[in-house]
Amino acid sequence: MDKYIVVQKFGGSSVANIDRIKAVAKRIVESKTKNNHLVVVVSAMGDTTDEIEEMAYAVSKNPPEREMDMLMSTGEQISCALLAIAVKELGHKAISFTGNQVGIRTDKSHTKARIETISGQRIHQALAEGKIVIVAGYQGVTEDNDITTLGRGGSDLTAVALAQALKARVCEIFTDVEGVYTTDPRIVPSAKKIKTITFDEMLEMASLGAQVMQARSIEVAKKYNIPIHVRSSFSKEEGTMIVETTDKIESIAVTGITSNTKEAKITICAVPDQPGIAAQIFTEVSKTGAVVDTIVQNVSHTKLTDISFTVPKNELAKALTAAKKIARKINAGEVLHDKNIARVSVVGSGMRAHHGIAAKMFQTLAKNKINIDMISTSEISISCIIKETEAANAVKALHKVFELERI
Repeated sequence: MDKYIVVQKFGGSSVANIDRIKAVAKRIVESKTKNNHLVVVVSAMGDTTDEIEEMAYAVSKNPPEREMDMLMSTGEQISCALLAIAVKELGHKAISFTGNQVGIRTDKSHTKARIETISGQRIHQALAEGKIVIVAGYQGVTEDNDITTLGRGGSDLTAVALAQALKARVCEIFTDVEGVYTTDPRIVPSAKKIKTITFDEMLEMASLGAQVMQARSIEVAKKYNIPIHVRSSFSKEEGTMIVETTDKIESIAVTGITSNTKEAKITICAVPDQPGIAAQIFTEVSKTGAVVDTIVQNVSHTKLTDISFTVPKNELAKALTAAKKIARKINAGEVLHDKNIARVSVVGSGMRAHHGIAAKMFQTLAKNKINIDMISTSEISISCIIKETEAANAVKALHKVFELERI
């Protein structure tokens, strides 16, 4: 019987200290069988990434992105080497690799690089030698041999991309929760673990604020139909399977509620209502690399209009600078911004077959005296921008009205 490959990924909380690294090493050894090869991707220990980032900003208010990648990639190298040492201490063969060493080639977009190719040659060689392979997540290298990182949560992307490149049977994501929940259990203690969720639903939830997995990793999994098992590092319980389709799509309208408090809103007032103006605004903002999400333009009655849009909070400064620059150029009015917003969303593939979801959402928010600032929709989600202070109440109310504790 040919051996199959399993890719496992352990997040920062799973390897937060030496005792947890030893526990992960034991779990890895237990999951290694005579029938499988094991490739393990690991994140930086605990809050290491945040601590390293703070040091950089203590040195400079605007550190160069290339040097940030050089710096930020070190956290994963520490944890993967320590984990390899721990596995060897248990009497098993293991070897640690950086992203560069396993041939993860990326583009040149420092701090949020995209993977272009993975050679995997050294991984196959090490597996053939009977070794457990441990790879530093979150990182790659350009054709010029500059280190890059894959954005926050990038170790998920490393794991899924390796699973695709190595034709793994499954990709297991080990984290500090037991799977994907109907909403954040810290906000709603009665939130339920979802046994099976589709790629579409998980991608929507991840992009709208659910922090279980990086959205880009789900995009890759969906594209190549790589089944993902999200489960706890601290429990043997089955977690959540993320798959192409489930048999519950039409029976359940809403699968989950998400909230995201890491966005900010920019409003350009008194914009001339002329063809091509919106193109000029968002071309200028796009030059900064900032990711624009919801966009709302008011109806013009005076040949002037207001345009509002949201960006990640950590990209607010550069987006705001660009917005002010283009506002002056097109003779618009003042540029306002608000960091105290939240995006609350309902998500579910079953929404395709159910009507009245939006009405029910808006009625629930109104009943709880929560004002809606902006609205955006997709085929399987509805999102509202509200005040950050009202996010938790909104999530609780929506989780209750859609009866998600019964899933």
